[in-house]
Amino acid sequence: MNAIRIKNASFYAYHGAMKEEQHVGGKFEADVDIYTDFTEAAATDDLHKTVNYEKVYRFMNEIVNERKYFLIETIAMHLADGLLERFPQIKKIAVRI
Repeated sequence: MNAIRIKNASFYAYHGAMKEEQHVGGKFEADVDIYTDFTEAAATDDLHKTVNYEKVYRFMNEIVNERKYFLIETIAMHLADGLLERFPQIKKIAVRI
């Protein structure tokens, strides 16, 4: 299994348990480790045979900005579950907020 890492993806969003956090907002950073087999993609230099990490980043941006969350744990869960569902090539994922 191989890994693709997206590190320090930055988003400005309005999350937090305090009312002030949800009004003022703040910078959130996310790391995602995607575990997949990209052997064939690397051998053929074919983007269609691997996980397109530009699409992964766009999906992450959607999740982080679609609504306000009280807990970063909830954001991490939605990111992990959504990425596993949207990209069937992903065998395992680690998300850090």
